[in-house]
Amino acid sequence: QPSKHSQIPKQHYIDTRKTNTRQKLTKMATASSARVTLFEDIFEITALNPEGKKFERVNRLSATGTTFECDLLLDYNCQIYSLLEGEKMTLVLASTLNLDGSPDDHTSYNPATTYQNELTLADNYEYVMHGRVFDISYKKDGVVVIAISFGGLLCRLTGDQRHVSSILPDMRLYILVKKD
Repeated sequence: QPSKHSQIPKQHYIDTRKTNTRQKLTKMATASSARVTLFEDIFEITALNPEGKKFERVNRLSATGTTFECDLLLDYNCQIYSLLEGEKMTLVLASTLNLDGSPDDHTSYNPATTYQNELTLADNYEYVMHGRVFDISYKKDGVVVIAISFGGLLCRLTGDQRHVSSILPDMRLYILVKKD
């Protein structure tokens, strides 16, 4: 009489084990992500291309944070990621993708970690870019404007300096986005 494991196709058995491992790692990733984030909020998209569409593959969104009431202008590649006016999205700025908080070298990305069941913060998000803070302006009443370039795709985050105080001039960081 065959054992119960021999009745399950071998490929299915292996895939199930990988899925269970990945689910456990994802739970760990979610718990660890709080240690590496510089800023996180849920934004409601108020407009797409508010000044008109400038580039075929790029949209600029305007959004308002639901928790910290920050204003966001963000360029993103609309051919690989779709967002619509009125949608909500979670946005995170992080100094590293390593869940243990260890610094990135910021010069290369190693996709091999995906095949070794080594999850990163990026595994919890749908759209990720790497960039550098190129300007921080302090306005009156404690308002700060942070400008970040992601290889030419720009981001401007405006809000109370208490909520963005860990973001520094010339800092390299990641932006991570997922729809809510």
